Amino acid sequence: MDKWILIDGNSIANRAFYAMPPLTNSAGLYTNAAYGFTTMLLKLIEEEKPTHMLVAFDAGKVTFRHEGYSEYKGGRAKTPSELSEQFPVIKELLSSFGIAQFELSGYEADDIIGTLTKLADQQQVSTLVVTGDKDMLQLASDHVTIALTRKGVSDVELYDPNGIQEKYGLTPLQIIDLKGLMGDASDNIPGIPGVGEKTALKMLHEYGSVEEVLNHIGDLKGKMKEKVEAHQEDARMSKKLATIFREVPLENKAEELVYSGYDKAQLADMFRKLEFKSLIERLELPEAGGDGSGGDGSGAVEASYEIVAAADLSAADLADALAKADSVYIEAAGENPHQAKLLGLAVSAGERVIVVTADSLLEPASERIRSWLEDAAAPKRGYDLHKAELTLARLGIELRGTVFDALLIAYLLDPTESNQTLAMLAQRYHLPSVPSDEAVYGKGAKFQVPSDDVLARHLAAKADSIARLVPLQERDLEESGMSKLYHELEQPLAIVLAGMEKQGIKVNPETLEELGKELSLNIDRYMSDIYSHAGMEFNINSPKQLGEVLFEKLGLPAMKKTKTGYSTDAEVLEKLEPYHEIVRLILHYRQLSKLQSTYVEGLLKEIRRDTGKVHTYYRQTIAATGRLSSQFPNLQNIPIRLEEGRRIRKAFVPSEPGWFILAADYSQIELRVLAHISGDEKLKEAFIQDMDIHTKTAMDVFGVSAEEVDANMRRSAKAVNFGIVYGISDFGLSNNLNITRKEASKFIEQYFEVFQGVRGYMDNIVMQARRDGYVTTLLERRRYLPEIKASNFNLRSFAERTAMNTPIQGTAADIIKLAMVRMDEELREKGLRSRMLLQVHDELVFEVPEDELETMKKLVPEVMERALKLDVPLKADVSYGVNWYESK
Repeated sequence: MDKWILIDGNSIANRAFYAMPPLTNSAGLYTNAAYGFTTMLLKLIEEEKPTHMLVAFDAGKVTFRHEGYSEYKGGRAKTPSELSEQFPVIKELLSSFGIAQFELSGYEADDIIGTLTKLADQQQVSTLVVTGDKDMLQLASDHVTIALTRKGVSDVELYDPNGIQEKYGLTPLQIIDLKGLMGDASDNIPGIPGVGEKTALKMLHEYGSVEEVLNHIGDLKGKMKEKVEAHQEDARMSKKLATIFREVPLENKAEELVYSGYDKAQLADMFRKLEFKSLIERLELPEAGGDGSGGDGSGAVEASYEIVAAADLSAADLADALAKADSVYIEAAGENPHQAKLLGLAVSAGERVIVVTADSLLEPASERIRSWLEDAAAPKRGYDLHKAELTLARLGIELRGTVFDALLIAYLLDPTESNQTLAMLAQRYHLPSVPSDEAVYGKGAKFQVPSDDVLARHLAAKADSIARLVPLQERDLEESGMSKLYHELEQPLAIVLAGMEKQGIKVNPETLEELGKELSLNIDRYMSDIYSHAGMEFNINSPKQLGEVLFEKLGLPAMKKTKTGYSTDAEVLEKLEPYHEIVRLILHYRQLSKLQSTYVEGLLKEIRRDTGKVHTYYRQTIAATGRLSSQFPNLQNIPIRLEEGRRIRKAFVPSEPGWFILAADYSQIELRVLAHISGDEKLKEAFIQDMDIHTKTAMDVFGVSAEEVDANMRRSAKAVNFGIVYGISDFGLSNNLNITRKEASKFIEQYFEVFQGVRGYMDNIVMQARRDGYVTTLLERRRYLPEIKASNFNLRSFAERTAMNTPIQGTAADIIKLAMVRMDEELREKGLRSRMLLQVHDELVFEVPEDELETMKKLVPEVMERALKLDVPLKADVSYGVNWYESK
């Protein structure tokens, strides 16, 4: 039996956008609406098992309804760019799902769905309409059920004619009369002023329709009679506007709705692009194209090599093979290299691949292999050698001589793909296929090390693939102009990072435990105050219970809803803060609770018993901007806006008695880079004269003196300054400053009128990106922008914003990386005992012996400030103390 599902695309996308937090992928593309839409599709497919599916979209701003009423939908705010840029993504997702989509100029999605439900009625086909628009209730029938989204997009209320009768006491067609009387502010349908839903229902229960209400105006009394009499034509027009047109010319559309399921490989490709990793795992989609094997075996060349166990070779043969090694692959199980278990390694050497198991690597017979790994003069070409170095270090083996890392190079060549496996790279370069790790080891709880024979074949395939990748990736590096960036910055940095990670930073558990006790007392105090204001005890951590207290018991205005109820996220609470003291208490309670669980308890778990330190792991291949990412634990996200958060840094101490923690922080590095790249004279002047840049911006934009700049002016200027760097929009600025979008748009325009060099840069970089297809940082780090020439406005706009901010953010990332590499060189050349421990955003953290303190106070900022020559001075502020807190 057929089952149709018809989805109101614009309505559901809009609901998903406001229900989900502002998610983005590593390329900076907003994905929250697309993610919410996807989860709804999956739920419908799994639960309803449709035979036919269609998502209908509005085709434009003008429809046939505007012919009779030009103000139709005229009061609607402009769609935020963060949402509009996701519509092309959602449509591409639908193609990946194999779901039909349709739009037709002059008509709305409602009309398309209305026409198809009429056909469904005629053919007696069971149909589900999914929408957030109550107007659609008029389509309900014996065969058509309306799924009206209630909370987010996944929680819906189902309405058939009986359900509408129970809820409203009306037939489906009387929903049109309801809208005719009460109007619809969202569509700018006027209705009769002063007539709300309650009054409209009362009229319809008595008279049945708009026409009959108007025929009985004489029965009405007082002001209501006057309003109805004065707005008769508005009521008739409003009913007409609310009536869904069910005669849209759709030829053979029913046949096009057939849904046969989705292609896993195609959907996996789309999910990887959007970084929907949890959905890839949930649906068990393949890791890289095809059926999950990592390739279809159709590479341009066939693999041909002999697999030999190192233990089976004579000492002379092994020495000869290692002398002509092309590549090495080191396999470890586990994401955290400080805990990963070595499984084995393989060395590709000409016609042979030598395989070494983890157990045999530590035996006396493998001394020659271990010596080769530690020989800095023996070049190592591999994949993710940074992780390999940390894994081997735990076994007492120092990996030296790394010159080529296929993962790091793949990232430079395509920074939008954060985890390019060897299976993916082999497929991309048309090499012999490499089985995916999932196919060999299993996934999650099913992970299992295979037999020695299977493991050897897998390691050998990877080592062989790396050897084949070397000339191909080196060619691409050279052609892209990034060979110098790799060899002089990224590869040396990987070695510097590994040294920092192995060193670790000492954390005093007693300090954390003491802070934890204090936080617990404060959390209890806040709980008590919150209960007092609420007049009851409840679970503050439950969004459902909290929503009921705030919006039902205390009557605060509900800003938005999610699929589980009222939204109580940080954005909502911050907007509610002026309404009631309880909101401020809840916000602070949440901050303290997160500090307690994530940073006090979390850090205590991460302290290694053997070192008394935490050893983070810096990833070079995650952020598309070139920034480093810290994991296991993430030391870049310790919150420092709250004093309690800053105090967590007190636990970070030197590992040697009598030493100090020294920290140096770049001052407004991205704005300084913007001043250099744009050549804007006003920006350059501010930095050359060492002025406060936000005060200077406020002076120029508002046309006032420094003394006249107040806190609000500086705050606005600061928001725009940083907004320029991160791709500003009036929607984002209005949220940041809690002003209207119109005010935000005007402020941005004022900024560009003053800083015309910045505007010129923005225009020119977009033109350059359109011409070249990519943009670069000052160190030639490249970001390709294939959508820059897209005919679709939203895709093109997103690429343009990325073109504007990538050179700024990427150059800032390059500068601090340069500073780290040069600082490491200085420490070694000068024979200093001081150690570089951490990189946190624009800050470097060291531990320093007392007798080197004066030297380091001068040396660190000097190295940081001359990392790269700009037209404006780089500035690094340095401070020190007995712990990280005292050093700021």
